Amino acid sequence: MALAGWPCFDHHRSMVDIPDVASIAALIAEPTRARMLAWLMDGRARTATELALEGGVTASTTSSHLTRLTAAGLLAERRQGRHRYFSIRSPEVAAAIEGLMSIAPRRLPASLAAGPRDERLRRARSCYDHLAGELGVELYERLRQHGFVAGSDDALALTARGEAWCKRIGLDLAALRQRRRPLCRPCLDWSERRAHLGGSLGAALFVRLLALRLARRDPHGRAVALSSRGEAFVNDPDRGV
Repeated sequence: MALAGWPCFDHHRSMVDIPDVASIAALIAEPTRARMLAWLMDGRARTATELALEGGVTASTTSSHLTRLTAAGLLAERRQGRHRYFSIRSPEVAAAIEGLMSIAPRRLPASLAAGPRDERLRRARSCYDHLAGELGVELYERLRQHGFVAGSDDALALTARGEAWCKRIGLDLAALRQRRRPLCRPCLDWSERRAHLGGSLGAALFVRLLALRLARRDPHGRAVALSSRGEAFVNDPDRGV
């Protein structure tokens, strides 16, 4: 019975409503699974065999890890012929992993030579499906400076000027707004510890840079190389593509 003047507290209900963060944290905390998730952060799908080689474990052990990650909703599985392909399930999962990477200690296993110490990854890389690294952070800051996006990180929005800019560089805003994910979403950068642009706008902008060959992805990892025109666009996005 609640005391006079005190709110009634339903202990059972409060426990039921609490998300099971511990179980997800435990899955990610296992070193082999953490390496697999980090390798999938370039947005590509990979086979169980490829992930076994990256994790340095047997096929059966890899299968067990992938089954648990898929069941927990962290990975998506797609079958094609005799192969099973695995990828990060959603932008929300990718954002959570990137956030953990941004606060993780800098000690890296030898097998992950291409980490934050890799100058190419620091300069530019893919964060699931959008641009990250020094150039990703710079682009986000330039978009703010030009008034294309505005608001706090919790309420970031595309401005009227930003809408005109998107149309000028060939982005279909109507299609982007039909997607379930936020249009503009800041994402804490792993190496820079500042925000870069995520959301459906960040993803579409990255695709546009790739399509115009202003950016090129490393075929084996997360590193992204920008052409001189690509870097000029990042420095002054108002000039267009």
